[in-house]
Amino acid sequence: MRALNLIAYLKPIRSTTMQINITTSKANKEVVSELTKKLPTNPRENVIARIALGFSLSTGKKFVPQDFNKYDSQGKEYKETVLFEADMRDYYVALICQHYGISKNDDYIPKYVKLHIDDGLERLDYLFKSNPQYTFLDFLIEYLGKGIDAIEDAPVSLDAVKNNNLHLDKTEFGGPIEIKIGYNPMTKEEIRFCLNGPLYNNQHIAVAGKSGSGKTEFAKEFLRQLVVKTQGQVNFLFLDFKGISVEDQEKMKDFFEVTQTKCINAPSEPFPLNPLTFIDTINEKNRSVGINKFVDIIAKYSNIGKVQQQTLKDATKEAFIQSNGQVPSLKQISDIVFEKMGDKRDSLTELFDRLSNDYELFSNTEKNPGKFLNKNYYLSLSGDLDSTVRFTSVFLIINYIFNIFTNLGSSNVVDGYRSMRYVLVIDEAHDLFREKKSLEILEVLLRKIRSYGVSVFLLSQGIAEYNQGNFDFSQECETAFLLPINDMANTKATNKFLGLSDKEGDKAKRNLESLKNGQAISNIKEYTKAGVFDVVQYWKEK
Repeated sequence: MRALNLIAYLKPIRSTTMQINITTSKANKEVVSELTKKLPTNPRENVIARIALGFSLSTGKKFVPQDFNKYDSQGKEYKETVLFEADMRDYYVALICQHYGISKNDDYIPKYVKLHIDDGLERLDYLFKSNPQYTFLDFLIEYLGKGIDAIEDAPVSLDAVKNNNLHLDKTEFGGPIEIKIGYNPMTKEEIRFCLNGPLYNNQHIAVAGKSGSGKTEFAKEFLRQLVVKTQGQVNFLFLDFKGISVEDQEKMKDFFEVTQTKCINAPSEPFPLNPLTFIDTINEKNRSVGINKFVDIIAKYSNIGKVQQQTLKDATKEAFIQSNGQVPSLKQISDIVFEKMGDKRDSLTELFDRLSNDYELFSNTEKNPGKFLNKNYYLSLSGDLDSTVRFTSVFLIINYIFNIFTNLGSSNVVDGYRSMRYVLVIDEAHDLFREKKSLEILEVLLRKIRSYGVSVFLLSQGIAEYNQGNFDFSQECETAFLLPINDMANTKATNKFLGLSDKEGDKAKRNLESLKNGQAISNIKEYTKAGVFDVVQYWKEK
């Protein structure tokens, strides 16, 4: 719908001194009076002019300069202050600007306003004369309904959904965060890397290393130091796609205790998050956009059809209404979906049965988003889970994190140091990269969340997985660490992953050939580019 992009025009419009004083055609002077009589409560005649303007624009009609003399100016006169009133002027001018793709200072704006008012008056006059029983209330119900449907059916943007009623107290750390990432193999001197310092444009990190190379132990030690350095003010979520065994969970018990991390082994325990709490519960438009975003994520990763999407959208709206200003749970939505479907079962009911009944992956009682974000979690997604459920759950979480931090606003930068709030670690990220539907939302996450004090830490078995055709995830990560990988001969890919020149690439190739498990090369600016070093390992450092 054309009104969706109005906000781009609203703030700067007030700077224009253009006066929009218009006079309708002589023929439409009488039309104004007759149509005004049809309106309830007998309003002023400027109301019908505004309705005519909007009605004409809604048809998609566009005039050209050759049409400027189409109507005479001998009818009803409107001064700008009467036509729009001061508090409404910006919105109507924005409609014209957006409709024609023109600047707020375009000289043609008054002419377009007149043309659309005359055109709208003609259309309204014809509509009511052709339908004698048709009332203005019928008209408003019909066309306001069409406008609302157009907003709700518009393509869902991957950008964050606005939430003016998000009350969240998230801790952050504003000083330099220096992490010991390894040792010089010759001198044993410590190598330190400042995660949030002025040397780096973003805090995203890409790590590649084959199984057994030490990348997971490196990530664990990185997180341990992060907790210590920031006094626990920067929290993290570690997404594990392998799934953690009971034996491995016991082995990691020390890490969980030291970092004060809660391990959630899905689906045996629900994740303490309601993925719908990013949705505004008060502002109706924001809520509608948020519901559309939620339905779009479900549709994208579960392949439900248009009819099912509408059923889910209706069920979600109803759940918000029933919740009386609170955020409903997935279980509440699931119950409404099953009620609407009756005895019929399809892919939508099957998905929600698994999400909220069979598995109960998300908490049905958690209401406070800050409780989740101010703690550390390790989420293990068992390979026994249905892939649709796994990916749907992951992207509900990723969407939630992106929306919450975006609504919190940018974090401060003091003396070049970005204040940090959160780290999202995705282990076995190649599982996500292989899922083509996930690429778009991951790309938006990496590009747009960087200024909100959030670091995305990606771990994958190789470097080829980072490059997915039109988008290379490693290029959005300022810092890269390369441990031993299986495809070490791909010099071009290595150079791109680390951001190396051809000369630096020759050195990197030689160093890669000699890399042992527990060693790496990197592009950090605090050490020789592509120089070999021993990476920190949690099991050693603890």
